[in-house]
Amino acid sequence: MAGVRKPVVEVRRSQRRRRTVSAYRDGERVVVLIPDQFSRAEESEWVDRMLARLAAREGRLARSDDELLVRATRLIKLYLSEHGAQAVPASVRWVTNQNGRWGSCTPADGTIRLSHRVQDMPDWVIDYVLLHELAHLIVPSHDARFWALVGRYPKTERARGYLEGVAAAAGTPLAD
Repeated sequence: MAGVRKPVVEVRRSQRRRRTVSAYRDGERVVVLIPDQFSRAEESEWVDRMLARLAAREGRLARSDDELLVRATRLIKLYLSEHGAQAVPASVRWVTNQNGRWGSCTPADGTIRLSHRVQDMPDWVIDYVLLHELAHLIVPSHDARFWALVGRYPKTERARGYLEGVAAAAGTPLAD
């Protein structure tokens, strides 16, 4: 494609590394770590794979507020449609000032905020966090009615487990 430059790639071979391959950005450069015994063909294949993975991850990080609103609309139609306008937020946006929770909702003005820390998580986890906050527009508390709404999402338990694992690994107790 014209106009799209491939980044400068530095390949680092390691005799200690046996099977794993990893990559990270270092400024404008991409560093790819591979086992020393890889052939040049394997190296080339893995560089391409890791560049694709980094691009996909960075694409997830670039998720916008507009995309969140589209996602919220889809979730409302799937799981909260009988609640009509009550389930529709006035705004949905990513924020960088939430370190003690994954998201928050202010039912009085219909605003929903999701922590930027959720942006690079899998889509099904983002959907859970967003549906959790949308349910607060209908039921402000965490009572049985609220959990019944959230429980309509088929991956609720899986997403909660994922978030608990992330919080535990980070040593961060997080509010519900």
